Amino acid sequence: MRLQFACDAALTDIEGTLGSTAFVRDVLFPYSRDHLAEFVRAHRGERVVENALDDASQSSGVALTDEESLLSTLRRWIEEDRKVTSLKALQGSIWARGYEEGELRGHLYDDAVDALRVWRSSGISLYVYSSGSADAQRLFFTHSVAGNLVHLFDAYFDTTVGPKSDSRSYRSIAQTIGVPERHIVFLSDSVSELNAARDAGLRTVQIVRAQDGTKPAPGHAFVQSFDALELRSMRALQDR
Repeated sequence: MRLQFACDAALTDIEGTLGSTAFVRDVLFPYSRDHLAEFVRAHRGERVVENALDDASQSSGVALTDEESLLSTLRRWIEEDRKVTSLKALQGSIWARGYEEGELRGHLYDDAVDALRVWRSSGISLYVYSSGSADAQRLFFTHSVAGNLVHLFDAYFDTTVGPKSDSRSYRSIAQTIGVPERHIVFLSDSVSELNAARDAGLRTVQIVRAQDGTKPAPGHAFVQSFDALELRSMRALQDR
């Protein structure tokens, strides 16, 4: 049985939703960790580096002059997947080089790519909301395994709008894109994100993929593949 929703916009997570969690855990995080010191030393003085070092210093109590200790803090944050905005921005800059040099390709599930193209062509606006920086998101879709898909999305949102587990973040996104919350479908594998979006008034669909270890959450519709989800444009339906 296919789930069907009429909506004006779809807001989607990336990791565990459009693409594999293993790609982030096993490819992107190790890449940023292994290239961290080299990148920081080559770009010391640039805002993205200084912001990350400053946050590491304030968190650890280590002086900004103790670069090795600050790098150790940042590496630990990478291992812990800490949702620190300055760290995500720094990782995004490191990944940018990897994408541009062909060392990285963003992983996407085939069914997700097919669905995004269909929804976009049907008149549904598409948006991304991920803990990775908006710049990193654009790079991911520009250099994906399915080619350059950056044109499919109208805007990219990251944790600068607020935590993904906070309902206020989803209300802020709805206000920014000018679509009523009830006319937005939010797609994610994360229970805390889905709960926050539902509390904000968005309709929610959990993506449950066995390969990512996701389990269905109570209170949310779920699908195991985008093949089982049909989104139809409310504008197109009203024009009939």
